[in-house]
Amino acid sequence: MTCHHAGQQVLTSVADTGAGIAPDDLPYVFEPLYRAESSRNRATGGAGRGLAIAQRVVHAHAGTITATNTPEGARFTVVLPTAPPGRQAGVVQEP
Repeated sequence: MTCHHAGQQVLTSVADTGAGIAPDDLPYVFEPLYRAESSRNRATGGAGRGLAIAQRVVHAHAGTITATNTPEGARFTVVLPTAPPGRQAGVVQEP
């Protein structure tokens, strides 16, 4: 896991050393209830909801989440603004 601040954004990336995500599955991993068809994924279970929920939470905070394959496995990257849209980071607004 890595995390760093870049301008007005915070980038967090999580990588694993598993088999990765099949290229045919990659465009769909954030779809609700989507599960890859390989027998290895069926054996490990999962309802196909986790990444869809993660994407909704990230989007609710005006961010993005992406999935990519690496030679070592899969990587998920979340980019979030340091302040909500229309506000400056570090500036406290009075109610």
